[in-house]
Amino acid sequence: MRTSLFLIPHSLLPSMRLDIFLKLSRLVPRRTLAQEMCEAGAVRLNGTPAKSAREVRAGDLIAIRQRGRLTTVRVVTIPIKPPPKAQAASLYETVSVEAYAPDLL
Repeated sequence: MRTSLFLIPHSLLPSMRLDIFLKLSRLVPRRTLAQEMCEAGAVRLNGTPAKSAREVRAGDLIAIRQRGRLTTVRVVTIPIKPPPKAQAASLYETVSVEAYAPDLL
């Protein structure tokens, strides 16, 4: 019997803390920086401000505001173990990268 992804409840999909995902995907260089960015409101998960302990699953949208850019990515997969540097970008797909004026937000 084949199991479809659509039959698996969202709560049973693999998940990971947001700060750890940001570090492993190399969207942010350090976990502590990811935590600080979350606490400052610079990271949104599915359109809402996210704390660093929030769970991330495949299909979620993450918006990161840093260095005059607003980068939005979609989570493709959650790693079981830390990926090699060359494969870190395969954890997400970039949806958009927009410039913004920091004093306007």
